[in-house]
Parts: sequence; C-alpha cells; structure tokens
Amino acid sequence: QVQLVESGGGNVQPGGSLRLSCAASGFTLDYLAIGWFRQAPGKEREGVSCLSHNDRIVYYADSVKGRFTISRDLDQNTVYLQMTGLKPEDTAVYNCAVVVDCSASGVYYGGDHWGKGTLVTVSS
Repeated sequence: QVQLVESGGGNVQPGGSLRLSCAASGFTLDYLAIGWFRQAPGKEREGVSCLSHNDRIVYYADSVKGRFTISRDLDQNTVYLQMTGLKPEDTAVYNCAVVVDCSASGVYYGGDHWGKGTLVTVSS
C-alpha cells in the first residue's frame, strides 16, 4: 500500500523536544520533495517545513525557524522533523506529504488528502 504514516507526537512541556517521523511505504522518498504541515484547533493548516527533492533547499516557517530541523533518512525511507524549544503555540496535528513545490519561500502541497497525522500537545 502506498502511503505516508506520521508518528512521534505526544504531550510535552514547554521547552521540550519531540521527533516526528514520516515513514513511506510502497514507494521511496528518494528524489521527492517532502513537506510537514500542521493544523492547530480552530486555525488553518500551515506549512511548517519542507525539503526539496535533492535536499538542497530547506524551508522553515518563521514561527519554527531555529527550533525545528527537517531531515531525510533513505535507509529508513523516512523524513523526520526534530522539534526543540517547543511552545504552547506549536500544539497541532502534524502531517507530512509529498509536495509539488518546496522553495526557500514556502511549501505547496497541491493535494487535498491528508492522513491521520500525529498530535503534538505542548502544555505545562
């Protein structure tokens, strides 16, 4: 089955860290642009980060710059989002997706289907 599955979310205190995983099955993540998105309760979904197909372009939203790191492990066929210095405003459901565009200025998904995602809750 061709799918991306997110995992790694959880409850964490402000200032804490989590590593989210985006595991692919049925296809390889090699040479694909991958993006991480999040949707907080009552808010629109936003693009958080992306990695271009050749890993040369990395994008981070201003709200997470300096705190989040995206990376790709082809051996594991997984893209990660390492999150540090978590804040309550990072609370959201996080999804990953193969994206049609990843540039230094933003990420564009182009699709309309989202997986279950993984919930990150930052609270004291």
